[in-house]
Amino acid sequence: MTLSLAISPCPNDTFVFHALVHGQVPGAPPVAVTYADVDVTNTAVQDGHFDLIKVSYAVLPWLPDDYALLPCGGALGRGCGPLVLVRGDQPNRDDLAGAHVAIPGELTTAYLLFRLWAGERSPARISVLPFHEIMPAVASGQVDAGLVIHEARFTYPEHGLRALVDLGEWWEAETGAPIPLGAILARRDRVDIDQAAEWIRASVRAAWADPAASRDYVLAHAQELSPGVVEQHIALYVNEFTEDLGEEGRAAVEALLARAAALPAPTR
Repeated sequence: MTLSLAISPCPNDTFVFHALVHGQVPGAPPVAVTYADVDVTNTAVQDGHFDLIKVSYAVLPWLPDDYALLPCGGALGRGCGPLVLVRGDQPNRDDLAGAHVAIPGELTTAYLLFRLWAGERSPARISVLPFHEIMPAVASGQVDAGLVIHEARFTYPEHGLRALVDLGEWWEAETGAPIPLGAILARRDRVDIDQAAEWIRASVRAAWADPAASRDYVLAHAQELSPGVVEQHIALYVNEFTEDLGEEGRAAVEALLARAAALPAPTR
């Protein structure tokens, strides 16, 4: 049996799954990995092609019954939320009513948080762009604002941008809960759920025990990121919730999905 796995090329995912992908987890089967942007995996999960797949927590209400949420391997934490960026020379504004905003995907947790924050002040136009194209689009004036995730927290000033709002800070102030961003799912009919969780936990622990072992692999897949930014990224997104959601993590997921249920289906 070969396990099919779909994750992003982001440093947190490659760091967490290095040992599993490279056959260093005792008892785990060989792994065939596909690297894809989160907007791609959020759509691919509907086809049921992968045994294990990383998706946004915002996708959970639309999951096929074939998949189960694993309590580990994902991204959930504090101080790690999405940002809404505008050009540094734009005048201050309280909202984005009437604006053109680029987002990384309609089913991303980032966009769900954005919709919860915006409320009735919704932008006039939404465009979905690949993650790496959003900051350049804002900087060039192609769009008025951009919703960004992950390493953009550390690099946006280099593009002449500033943060209009930190949706992580907003969420934590509203709820007191950490932010559920990315989840790991397993196919019920092809993977033993408890066993898969143990393989992933073992991979996380191996990464923490020897961070240098995954360095070349992580840097090879990082998108033009400096080693310093990669280290910051991993330190922020790989935390105790990655090893196990626990009661606090599960409560945060429930809070997010409860608020999501009050919104209409996402649309541009």
